[in-house]
This record gives sequence, structure tokens and C-alpha cells, in this order.
Amino acid sequence: MTIKLFTLLLQAAISTLGISLISIAIGFVIAIILSAATLSHKSIYVVPARLFISFFRGVPLLVQLLLIYTLLPVIGINVPSIVAAIVGMSLCTAAYQAENLRGGFESVPRGLIEAAEVTGLSPRQTFFRIRVPIALRLTFPALINEAIMILKSSSLVSVVGIIEITKMAQDLASSTYLPIPIFASAALIYLVINSIVALIGRFAERSLGGAST
Repeated sequence: MTIKLFTLLLQAAISTLGISLISIAIGFVIAIILSAATLSHKSIYVVPARLFISFFRGVPLLVQLLLIYTLLPVIGINVPSIVAAIVGMSLCTAAYQAENLRGGFESVPRGLIEAAEVTGLSPRQTFFRIRVPIALRLTFPALINEAIMILKSSSLVSVVGIIEITKMAQDLASSTYLPIPIFASAALIYLVINSIVALIGRFAERSLGGAST
């Protein structure tokens, strides 16, 4: 396998990493909103949030991507393939992150919330200053695992025309007749990326743990 072929795989890896990180970040913001809605006592918030989470956790990401890619033009929204891919992955990871965060929110000691209320913090201030930091600390390992899963699942965005690592490897393997070294190189790139994410996650987890002591 030549350096040129490996370089093409690395270029595809940059695309994969960019789409994944953007999707994870957008998904996290949506997840905060969803988890807050599921903890509400008002059905007007709880029901839509639960339906959203159930749908995007229950339907395969591949189907979600195809549905979003074909649905947007039908309703008059024409976007590049990369936008459709980011939208699909963001909504999918948001559902999983929301469930992780909900568990963290429910684990926040009631005494801390009551103490915040006594000191005069509003419900919104209590949520963002007390509940979110604690829930994030409690669920950080699960959130990192979800990030790694999204990085691996990014191989599915090829169905909407995105050239990512797996698609590039397939194209190169079919044109060079060198499937073993090419797919082995793709596997190595995935392994390196996910290992780096895991290491960063463990470092951040230790930092959060140290900050809480």
C-alpha cells in the first residue's frame, strides 16, 4: 500500500472526525433540552421528549439518515449531503445522550437541590449551576462511550453521499485490488481516533473528579 493511498484515507478520516464531533456537540445541546423536558412534571414537555427519544433510539441510524436525506427536499429544504448527515447523526446521538443525562439528573441528591432553593437560586439557575455539572460528572463515562459509538457509526453517512473512511477504503480496495492492506489501514485509523477520544475522556473524567473533591 502506497503513501498516497494512506493519505487519501487520512483525508477521509478528517471528514469523518469533523462530522462526528459536530454531531456530538449539537446532540449534547439537544440532549440537555430533552433530558430537562423528560424530568418536567408537565406532559406537554414530557410526551414529545419521550416520543423523540423512543423514535431515534428505536430506529436504526441508517434508516434515519435515508429518511432525513429524502424527506428534506420533499418539504422544500435543499441542503448539502453533509448537512443531512450531521442532522441525522445529531438527532440520533441526542436521544442516547439524553437518556444518559436523565439518569445523571435523577441521581443528583435532593438535599443539594433543596439547599440551592434555600439560598435563593431560581429553578433555571439550580438546573444549570447544580444539576447539570453533577449529572455531567456522573454520566461522563457513558457520554464518552456514546461519542465513540457515533465515531464508529459515522461509516453509515456514505449512504447519503459522504466520502468517509469506510467508503474511501471500499473505493480504494475496488480500484487497486488491495483490500487487506487498505481495510487494515482503515481499521487502524479508526482504532487510533477512538483510542485518542477514550484517553481524552479518561483525562477529563479524572479532572472532573479532582474538581469535585
